[in-house]
Amino acid sequence: MKKQFYTLLLVLIVSIVQAQNKLPFQLEKQWETAGFSNPESVVLDTENNVLYVSNVNGTPTDKDGNGYISKVSLEGEILEKKWASEGLNAPKGLAIYKGKLYAADIDKIVEIDIKSRRVSTHEIPDATFLNDVSIDKKGNVYVSNTFGFSAIYRLPARGNRKLEKWIEGDQLYMPNGLYTTSKYLYAAGWGNNLNPETYETKEQGFLYRIDLKSRNVEIVSKPIGNLDGLSQTLHGFLLTDWLKGELLYYSTQQGTVISVLDLPKGSADTYFDKNSKTIYIPLMMDNKIMSYQLKK
Repeated sequence: MKKQFYTLLLVLIVSIVQAQNKLPFQLEKQWETAGFSNPESVVLDTENNVLYVSNVNGTPTDKDGNGYISKVSLEGEILEKKWASEGLNAPKGLAIYKGKLYAADIDKIVEIDIKSRRVSTHEIPDATFLNDVSIDKKGNVYVSNTFGFSAIYRLPARGNRKLEKWIEGDQLYMPNGLYTTSKYLYAAGWGNNLNPETYETKEQGFLYRIDLKSRNVEIVSKPIGNLDGLSQTLHGFLLTDWLKGELLYYSTQQGTVISVLDLPKGSADTYFDKNSKTIYIPLMMDNKIMSYQLKK
């Protein structure tokens, strides 16, 4: 009797673990397009039904004037390889708000009017490695500084639009991917105690969130890896581990992290379109963009 009880208990535990680790979706590959130059980020322009892809085109910290942004169809066709290149060095994170495309570029935010392609810049003299961009519903622009020191800057939506260092400190674990909701700024950390030669860290990064009003930091997940891309889905978040080359899923309900796809090293800043349930993934080292659709 005792043996039967422990057997049933073991079966129950295994069933619970399997249920927690089960994905609420399946991924179906749509397309894969090559021909980019170290693509780091992708964003969907919902008004014009096209994608924009940032191309570092060289070393991520070099002010060499080589960077550019590509315009791509939703079917993966490169419509304009160098749709924008003026004033760009090594553009990374992208975000769109009311007809303006914002790109993080080493120590400045580049603002591009999508219709006219007119470029303006917002300099951040003390920044060392601006990385991802996210915009809240009011139009405030947030940008992460990953390497050199951990910080997040904010460009206000109104007024004189003076950039401020919104939050700084090791508690940010070298913030990379950003995502804003009505109440929080979510961030994917790279980690702490960096090896400058390999970019590995002694302490792995995790998902956390910052209250937009109080700026209090709250850890959401366990340590995961050297995180880059961060996109919210219907049930949680999709993240990429840049060094491992992996797409991960964090379940908000279960609080668990599951590996979704094995990808090459350099899987970077993703974009998830909730309407079509499509995830776009830049492969920075392979010069490709991949598209997958989430299906039940």
